Amino acid sequence: MPTTETDEHKSLREAVAALGKRHGRDFDRERLWSEAAKLGYLGVNLPEAYGGGGGGIAELSIVLEELGAAGCPLLMMVVSPAICGTVIARFGTEAQKQEWLPALADGTRTMAFGITEPDAGSNSHRITTTAHRDGADWLLTGRKVFISGVDIADATLIVGRTEDSRTGRLKPCLFIVPRDAEGFTRRQIDMELQAAEKQFELTLDDVRLPAEALVGDEDAGLLQLFAGLNPERIMTAAFAIGMGRYALSQAITYARDRTVWNAPIGAHQAIAHPLAQAHIDLELARLMMQKAAHLYDAGDDVAAGEAANMAKYAAGEACVKAVDQAVHTLGGNGLTREFGLASLITAARVARIAPVSREMILNYVSHQTLGLPKSY
Repeated sequence: MPTTETDEHKSLREAVAALGKRHGRDFDRERLWSEAAKLGYLGVNLPEAYGGGGGGIAELSIVLEELGAAGCPLLMMVVSPAICGTVIARFGTEAQKQEWLPALADGTRTMAFGITEPDAGSNSHRITTTAHRDGADWLLTGRKVFISGVDIADATLIVGRTEDSRTGRLKPCLFIVPRDAEGFTRRQIDMELQAAEKQFELTLDDVRLPAEALVGDEDAGLLQLFAGLNPERIMTAAFAIGMGRYALSQAITYARDRTVWNAPIGAHQAIAHPLAQAHIDLELARLMMQKAAHLYDAGDDVAAGEAANMAKYAAGEACVKAVDQAVHTLGGNGLTREFGLASLITAARVARIAPVSREMILNYVSHQTLGLPKSY
C-alpha cells in the first residue's frame, strides 16, 4: 500500500480544510452538510454512475478528518454515506441504488443506522430484533438504542435477524425502514454529550415492510453487515483524529502565545514534549487508518477488518490523550467556553466506546490476530 498520499488526496485535504475553516467551531450543521454535498464531498465514496465521486473510504475519511480538524465534524458522514451508502452500493438492488445513492451523494436525503440494542451491547450475535415473513411482506419487531440522527434521517438501515429455514438459527439481515413507518417510534436520549446529532432509542412494533425493504441477500447477512461495520470503524478513526488535531492546534497556538516568567510556556519541555507525543500518536493512528481504508477499497475485507479495528483503537486512544493534554496546557482556560475544549473531554471518550469498545477490539486482536483462546 502507498505510504504517502497522492497529489489528489493532498488537494482534497486542502479543499476540505478550507471549507472547514470557513465554518469553524460554531458551525451550522445543515448549512455545512448542504455545502459539503454541493462540493461533492458527501458522496465522494459512492459510484459515479449514481452521482457519487467514484472514490472510496480513503477519500471519505479525509473529508471527515479535515472537517474535524477545523472543529466542525459531521457525525452523520460516518452513518449515511459510509455505512448505509456503502452497503447499498455493494449489495442493494438496482432499484435501491437508484432511489438512495444519488440522494445520499447530493445530501438531499440521509439514512441512519440501527444495530446497537439495550441488552446486546457490543455483541452483534445477541441482537433480538427479528423479522419474519407475512405473505410477501416482512414484520420487524425489536428495540435499538444510541442511534444517531434518526430525527433528521429519511430512513434507518436496521440490523435485524431472520430464521434460517435449514437450521432454525437466527441470521442477521438489513432492512430499510422509512422514518414514517407505522409502528416505528423514537425517544430522544438525554445525553451529557454536546453534539449536533442527537441520540435515540427506537422501538419497532410489528413494523410492516415490503419485500424490497430487504437489502442484499437474505443468506449473506453477516458478510453484508461487516461490509458496513469496517467503514464505520475507519470513519470513527477519522472522526477521532480530526478531533485530536483540532484540540492539539488550539493548545499549540496557546503555548506559543502564553508567556509566563518571560518565556512562552511552549518553550518548556514539560509543555512541549507531551504535545509532541500527542502529535506523534495522531500521526501513527492516521497511518493505520490509511492502511485500513486502502485494504477496504481494494476489496480485502478480512485484512481490512483487522486494520479497521486497530485504526479505531489507536485513533480513540490518541484523541483522548490529545484532548486531555490540550486542556491541561490551557489550564483553567481549557475549561472555558471561549476556547471550546472542555466539551471535547466528553466527546473524545466516544471514540473509545463507540461503535465498539476498546476492550472488544483487544479481544478481537488477541484471538483473531494473536491466536489466543477466546475469553467469551
